[in-house]
Amino acid sequence: MAALISVVLLAFAARIYAATTVSVSASASHPIPTSLYGLMFEDISKSGDGGLYAELLQNRAFQQVTPNTTAALNAWTPVGANASITVIADPSPLSSALPNSLVLSIPPGATGDHGFANGGYWGINVVAHTKYTASLYYRLPAEFPPHAAVPTLTLALQAADGTRLASHSTPLHANTTGGWTHINTVLTPTQTPPSTANSFTIIVEGGASSAPAGLEVHFALLSLFPPTFKGRANGMRADIAETLAEMRPAFFRFPGGNNLEGQTTDTRWRWRNTVGPLTDRPGRVGDWTYVNTDGIGLLEYLLWCEDLQMEPFMAVWDGYSLGGTAVTGDALQPFIAEAIDQINFVIGDPATSEPAALRASLGHPEPFALTYVEIGNEDNVGQAPGTYASRWNSFVTNLTATFPQLHFMATSRTTTPVLTPTPQHYDVHLYQTPKFFSTDSFVYDAFPRNGMTFFEGEYAATSTNSSNLFGTPEQGRLIWPTVAGAVGEAAFMTGLERNADIVFAASYAPLLGHVNGSQWTPNLIGFDAGNIYKSTSYYVQKLFSLNKGDEYLPSTLPDSTSSGTLFWSVTRWNSTGELIIKISNAAASAADLTFVLPFDTVSDTPLFLGVSNLNQSSTYTDLHFASATYVPPTPNPRLRRRTSFWNILYTLPSSESRGLNFAQLLVAYSAFSLDFSRNYSSRSNSGTPNSN
Repeated sequence: MAALISVVLLAFAARIYAATTVSVSASASHPIPTSLYGLMFEDISKSGDGGLYAELLQNRAFQQVTPNTTAALNAWTPVGANASITVIADPSPLSSALPNSLVLSIPPGATGDHGFANGGYWGINVVAHTKYTASLYYRLPAEFPPHAAVPTLTLALQAADGTRLASHSTPLHANTTGGWTHINTVLTPTQTPPSTANSFTIIVEGGASSAPAGLEVHFALLSLFPPTFKGRANGMRADIAETLAEMRPAFFRFPGGNNLEGQTTDTRWRWRNTVGPLTDRPGRVGDWTYVNTDGIGLLEYLLWCEDLQMEPFMAVWDGYSLGGTAVTGDALQPFIAEAIDQINFVIGDPATSEPAALRASLGHPEPFALTYVEIGNEDNVGQAPGTYASRWNSFVTNLTATFPQLHFMATSRTTTPVLTPTPQHYDVHLYQTPKFFSTDSFVYDAFPRNGMTFFEGEYAATSTNSSNLFGTPEQGRLIWPTVAGAVGEAAFMTGLERNADIVFAASYAPLLGHVNGSQWTPNLIGFDAGNIYKSTSYYVQKLFSLNKGDEYLPSTLPDSTSSGTLFWSVTRWNSTGELIIKISNAAASAADLTFVLPFDTVSDTPLFLGVSNLNQSSTYTDLHFASATYVPPTPNPRLRRRTSFWNILYTLPSSESRGLNFAQLLVAYSAFSLDFSRNYSSRSNSGTPNSN
């Protein structure tokens, strides 16, 4: 058959000096699951609020704060010499879910402008001619005195030097019923400021000079949105969403992760508190210690999956919280019912299911796609294993009876405790050293083929110190993904493809981290108010995801001993005959690889996809994130014609080539499009696939 050869170079050289010959089979051993590469998400390191969720204001609704404290004013500052602000438990709150408001107090006789400002999540990105949707609720306790001048309320975007970039003004009026007035407007700046050190300001112009008792205005649920990904209301930050979309992820695991579990039963993630109008969402103190607005709720997650054509991998709370409390026996029934309702919100019939009817009322009468549901998170950790067998049985027995079409994933170790019914799917997590990942690329080779399949739900090279994987940087902890770490992860991923008959999905974690609010390192993608930082590991994930193939071709096995440093995977798109060779080299020197392909004819124009400076002599140009493009002077690999097979001789560059970063997958034939980016990059525990 004709074949188009695509060589995807994932990393650099090996501690061998003779050429390695790899013979490739003409027959596939197993299909590559379409679900193999995707995304794991939880709100950690401001990755949700302040990250993927496009809301620009921090602490927008004073959720889950203690009134009359300085901490309740997080991100808010007064404007004007005589203005004072405080957060109170409002006697007439905007809603029962949002009981707090910010009170702006202006003393009697004060003149000039008074108000308050929000600096966002370490900045607000303002771009000229972009439409920002601003909104708030305000309430005046009483009408102004007759014939008094009515102050003006102005919402504005303001630069660090005080320049007003865009504004909207409206008279400040008391609601005749004493209730709340809603303002919704669009702010369009006319210029782009030099930095993201901008703020959103709310100003009462005219002061309280005509109000003998002074002026007090209550504010609630203030919001500022830029244009969102695909224009979704209450949607996702466009540049982050586009960066993720580039990976073409097959699935999206949510809502966690630790952030599912809660420190206590009462503080767990509750799906009902995350749906409906924002005024009905109380938020919660997340398990990474900061308040989650739950602006990204269950519906937003599902719409996001639709927008990126990802399969939802949804977790349900299973009775265990991070503080060590476990709910068991009959006491689990309300939580099982909660899980059933959560699933019905996703796939239920609005005619027979109240949660499904709620979904329909929110604009999505059709069910969402759902195949996999995860029972808990990391029930191999802490005190969770002691009760997981009974909790698993209670949940899965009830959920299977209600949803026989769904597949349920276990989160304990694969060997203990013994679970009934026997799980068909396990979620396993792995945080380790780059070297460990290379060696562990063979871990699934020895697993029995007994119908059980595996989801590598979280994995990353986190440290160079195998004795202290979660220590400090001085102890080996990685601050951001490194070339060595990405090379190790790539080696591991070649093993996932070789064992894709039992590994159906895998996702790096954590996915996102704000560079000013990071709680875990490393992260796949770093970001701040105006920038995205794609890591070396990001490019590995993208390369593998875009070049899965749909069937695996067995080949000569790499060296599986601890001294092995070369790893590869050969897959094929059956519909086109395109062959994809992925290579990882964890050593410090270059190596020649010869791939022997058993095909009679091969396209005369190979498609080269790669990540480094490719040339026959294995010399390298110092590249960095500012270097946008590179075209190799002499394409490599070199093709040599044979009578009944083709031979690819490939010189693999060194992993220690100074300055080299991973490049963005791409392009056509002998040209490369390289996109180098800076990368930035604390979180829970795990073991090896053998142990969890």
